[in-house]
Amino acid sequence: MGGGNGQKSKMARERNLEKTKAAKGSQLEANKKAMSIQCKVCMQTFICTTSEVKCKEHAEAKHPKADLYTCFPHLKN
Repeated sequence: MGGGNGQKSKMARERNLEKTKAAKGSQLEANKKAMSIQCKVCMQTFICTTSEVKCKEHAEAKHPKADLYTCFPHLKN
């Protein structure tokens, strides 16, 4: 008869393997490079798209005695 589900599965695996090989670089590496915001008190890093609200939440939760601008001086601008 020919073909069968085993052959279809093998072909699908091969196609998917080729698709994953096509992606260049690692997403983890890109994420590490994007961690450009840093708390100056504890040196924890945050991704570059972190909002001021998230920075404020971090400062209030982790450093209640320090103000927001001590933790994140880039927000003064």
